[in-house]
Amino acid sequence: MARNKKRVLILTADAGMGHRSAAEAIKKSLENRHGEQCEILINNPLNHTKVPSLIRDSQSDYDEIVKNLPELYKLGYRMSDATLPVTLMEGGFTMLLVSVLRSILKEISPDLIILTYPIYQAPLKVIQQSSKKKVPIMTVVTDLVTVHHVWFNTGVTCCTIPSETAHQRALKAGLTEEQIIQTGIPVDPEIQALKKKDKSLMKEELGWEKDPITLLVLGSPRMPSLTDIIQILNYSGHDIQFALVTGGSDRLHDEFKAMDWQHPVTLYDFVEYVPKLMRAADIILCKAGGLVVSESLASGLPLILVHAIPGQEKGNVDFVVENGAGELCQTPFEVLKTLALWLKNDHQVLRSVAEKAKQLGRADAANKIVEIACGILGFPI
Repeated sequence: MARNKKRVLILTADAGMGHRSAAEAIKKSLENRHGEQCEILINNPLNHTKVPSLIRDSQSDYDEIVKNLPELYKLGYRMSDATLPVTLMEGGFTMLLVSVLRSILKEISPDLIILTYPIYQAPLKVIQQSSKKKVPIMTVVTDLVTVHHVWFNTGVTCCTIPSETAHQRALKAGLTEEQIIQTGIPVDPEIQALKKKDKSLMKEELGWEKDPITLLVLGSPRMPSLTDIIQILNYSGHDIQFALVTGGSDRLHDEFKAMDWQHPVTLYDFVEYVPKLMRAADIILCKAGGLVVSESLASGLPLILVHAIPGQEKGNVDFVVENGAGELCQTPFEVLKTLALWLKNDHQVLRSVAEKAKQLGRADAANKIVEIACGILGFPI
């Protein structure tokens, strides 16, 4: 019996938060537009019971490797970012994942596959070659500038990319102009909707004070010296308030809770309404992940970047700094110096940096990607 709804399968992974966040953003946008006409399923094949534990565990190991062995991670990233190593990697992933993906496709029978993680492309290409049903495949790149070669596979229907640098990289990897569509990295569609809301009212809704400049801190155990940074800012004398998100880290939460606060502070553990916090804030302090950088720019937030993973996140830093939308601060003193510069002369520099961030932001990226998906599915755009 024919299905009444089209079925969209979004394949992602949990090595970091960005891949799943992008998948959730696409799902929300598609549900907003055509929720009655399609069924959207997010699946992480790496969690499948048939996947070797070494591969499954690599997702949780990712944080530890990045945190404790950054130079090793950087070396591995660089060595693998070329045609021959990627071909070898893809061969390995195909052997490990082809049966798992074939099983998932048989169970779900999707009308469209969207990827927010790159390693599924090669095994899917093998499956397509031996299958009577050719399912369209969209790859959604979630790195902003420094995009690894593994993201680009000529077997996909199309590939959405976030920047002109990524566009040129895709062409060099063999994709055609017709396959490449520049959209930005998909962020929560709520960011675009919240642009219409008054910042002061948002602060009031969140229980923040209206007048001080609000520094939103998205904390992570990966961010070295974060407690030292906040401690110095706490005694800076600037008219600021803090909104601190500890990202599920008990250690960070306990350290911040124990501080002798000299400024207004709101402490959060783990939140699912980050777009609201971003809309209400005036500055964000965070690491240089592709998703959080994209969300911040889409919200028009100046960025103080205090940590970047060697490899893909360096390009994010360069993109922000070279376009005047923020600064990389590698010591607590550099954070304090940047904040002092932004806040002097009645916040003149801060307003300029915020305007540049706003110009770079792509709050509509998820909707643009969904428009492409709708075209493939035959839905009205």
